[in-house]
Amino acid sequence: MSGCRDSKGCPGCPGSSLPPVDPKDPCDDRILLIGNPNVGKSVFFTRLTGVHAMSSNYPGTTVGFSEGRLRLPHRCFRLIDVPGAYTLDPTNEAEEVARRIIDEGAEVALIVVDATALERNLFLALQTLERGVPSVIALNMVDEARHKGIFVDVAALERELGVPVVPTVAVSGQGMREIVNRLGEARPGPFEPTDPDGRWRRIGKIVHAVQRVEHRHHTLRDRLEDLSVDRHWGGVIGALVLAFSLWSIRWVGEGLIDTLLDPLYETFWMPLLERLSGSLGGEGLLHYFLIGNLIDGAIDPEQSFGLLSTGLYVPLVMVLPYIVAFYAMLSFLEDLGYLPRLAVVFDSLLHRLGLHGYAIVPTLLGVGCNVPGILATRVLESPRERFIAATLISVAVPCASLQAMIVGSLGPWGIRYVAFVYLTLILSWVLLGRILHKALPGYSPELIVEIPPYRVPSLKGLGVKLWFRVKDFLVEAIPLVLGGVLLVDLLYMAGVIPAMAAFLSPLFRGLLGLPPEAAGPILLGFLRKDVAVGLLLPLGLTPRQMVVAVVTLAMTFPCIATFIVLWKELGGKKTAASIAIMIATALVAGGLLNLLFSLAEA
Repeated sequence: MSGCRDSKGCPGCPGSSLPPVDPKDPCDDRILLIGNPNVGKSVFFTRLTGVHAMSSNYPGTTVGFSEGRLRLPHRCFRLIDVPGAYTLDPTNEAEEVARRIIDEGAEVALIVVDATALERNLFLALQTLERGVPSVIALNMVDEARHKGIFVDVAALERELGVPVVPTVAVSGQGMREIVNRLGEARPGPFEPTDPDGRWRRIGKIVHAVQRVEHRHHTLRDRLEDLSVDRHWGGVIGALVLAFSLWSIRWVGEGLIDTLLDPLYETFWMPLLERLSGSLGGEGLLHYFLIGNLIDGAIDPEQSFGLLSTGLYVPLVMVLPYIVAFYAMLSFLEDLGYLPRLAVVFDSLLHRLGLHGYAIVPTLLGVGCNVPGILATRVLESPRERFIAATLISVAVPCASLQAMIVGSLGPWGIRYVAFVYLTLILSWVLLGRILHKALPGYSPELIVEIPPYRVPSLKGLGVKLWFRVKDFLVEAIPLVLGGVLLVDLLYMAGVIPAMAAFLSPLFRGLLGLPPEAAGPILLGFLRKDVAVGLLLPLGLTPRQMVVAVVTLAMTFPCIATFIVLWKELGGKKTAASIAIMIATALVAGGLLNLLFSLAEA
């Protein structure tokens, strides 16, 4: 791989003496890549496996891990990137999965240890060695340790642990060749299982024997690291980072749509659809399912709702750009070392909603598009947190296209009407979060996170990480959206959705103060919320009626793409519960707004 100092020893590197990985070649032996969060395991994984890897969830959980192949001259391994853990006495689902994978056994454990935090990292390392797994220790980030005045005697550490120890700098490739060469020397550690107090005493003796710390003056980077978690400045920096990230995601996403994907769709795909539509006579059952309805005699990729029109346009043109933009930003913040700091800054606020600081990540993403926001709830530790976060995103976090329609539809009447909508959504987010936190069983786990030093991200590593994440979205989302489009088409054919609109019109008139005609557009929000807002405009609503209608629409059903992903992430029962909460919250919020406006007019 480019940038690897040990190019002769990295599988997949240009000029490597090791044969490239054949993705079709079965490998039975396993190497477990083990370490705390933020120790550089993902960089090791990328360098050792190249791009031939797959991501999946551990059976029965939502915790994901990656698996790839590492080929040596006479042996092939399955390299498994074990979820990051601080201990094998689990405190969360990720650590439970890590313990289960390690207890399943392996031929080799490659334990990545952060040289800048040796004492804390050795706890997990000793737990692994106590299990008798043949191991090699990668003492990573020795350059960062040196900059901090921390020096580790590698030979002494190897004697103390009884297994090979290799100093590495994963981002540059330093030590990778030696890691590969010494895998054959892996051996079990000489330790018997002990209680935590005994293990910490042993760690203290090891650190005293191998580590030397020298005084050094604070650098500019040190000061930035301190400021970013400061009680006051941390919030200011966090707000600026969020604002810049959101602006960047929208700018990149909209730029990709306007300058690349929309033109490609119109130039290459739309002519094929038009010819297919003509050959089918512009109507009929097959035309309805493949192309959808013609809008003013033409195919509208957003509203026609055919499998080959809207079914592909929504995930590939409307959602994918925001997925790419968000995951590029997320990967950059991860590799820079800022994301844990952002979680710490927002942890106090989000704990009041039954979440912890990392929930800011899916919430931020939901502002661009709810689909990747729901997918990003996987970073949260418990099913309870994921349910709360996914529900709050669906209820109170409008996507970029809906926000554009909110401003466009209410802006001409004055900015105060736009403010009414956003204030209602923010209050709903806070109040509903508090209610769910109090009502749902369980608790929100404390945020225990390693704060890594700031590092310069590797462009190669960012690219590989982005590719894996985007590929996972394409594999998961496109079939689900197509299935959702087909389901909605069948419901329309059966007359279910029009019948529901007619049935609910009295409720809309009595509770929300809206004309019966508004029921149809609000239910159509299940297809596309921004389009549904546009359908409200011809109804001649007053500004206050429009505020009530837009709030109700924004908080009711998620759009079809979000609904499908919500169902996949939460399962059928929890999705039904989440949608019931959405409907109840939307009706309460809309009804209260209608009541307040009526009182104000009186």
